[in-house]
Amino acid sequence: MPLLTEVSIRKNMQIIQCDAGELDLDPTDRVLVETEHGPEVGLVCQKERFVKEDIKPEGKIVRILGVEDIEKIKENRTKEQEAIKIVHQKIEDSEIEMHLTTVEFNFDRTKLFVYYTAENRVDFRDFIKSLGHILRTRIQMVQIGVRDETKMLGGLGICGRAFCCASFLRDFSTITIDMAKHQDIALNIQKLSGHCGRLLCCLNYEENFYVGERKKFPRVGSNVSTPQGTASVVSFNCLSHDVAVKFSDGVLKTFKLEQIKSV
Repeated sequence: MPLLTEVSIRKNMQIIQCDAGELDLDPTDRVLVETEHGPEVGLVCQKERFVKEDIKPEGKIVRILGVEDIEKIKENRTKEQEAIKIVHQKIEDSEIEMHLTTVEFNFDRTKLFVYYTAENRVDFRDFIKSLGHILRTRIQMVQIGVRDETKMLGGLGICGRAFCCASFLRDFSTITIDMAKHQDIALNIQKLSGHCGRLLCCLNYEENFYVGERKKFPRVGSNVSTPQGTASVVSFNCLSHDVAVKFSDGVLKTFKLEQIKSV
């Protein structure tokens, strides 16, 4: 059985299965990985483990990064800042309808990944040929979505913390406006949207809780029996288990969920 571990590579934090060889690895170890795109820097996500033989590794870990490797990475970051200016200028000169997000070299700078967003399909054949000639490296165009772009660039959310997508989220879940309705959040799209322009990922965190809790409560508008007589449900609070009701004379009262029964 091969000994594999999960490794996060590149700025888009892609997870790949890597052959750990005989290395003793720990999560958060920074390693050099040999991939189909050449040597790349990665971050170990879990302890190595034995897996079924039919699972093929997508890369092989060469070594844990040393001092010289760190210096090489710093040099690559400097070269990327130079490259991004060239790519920007080339996009303007070529009048290509795309938005450049960022660029990234692999470890030995034999390939440059160009991350971009675009509304429509773009023909990059001449662009890649010309850019590769200027930068003297292979060019890999990588189209990403707006949520992936935000994940790569990072920033602070309205909560004051780092974007979830840039810190710990691996995959994007489908977020719907119904999630906000289930949690009785005011439907202000501007406040419910993240930096990427899409609905906040955190709306999904408590969705299962609220969906489960709401099933315990009578439907709004239905009649219920209370300690003070029959009334109709106006609203309820899943956290405090309070139910607000309205009596026939217009009086509003609040009772605990266990105090009422559906009629």
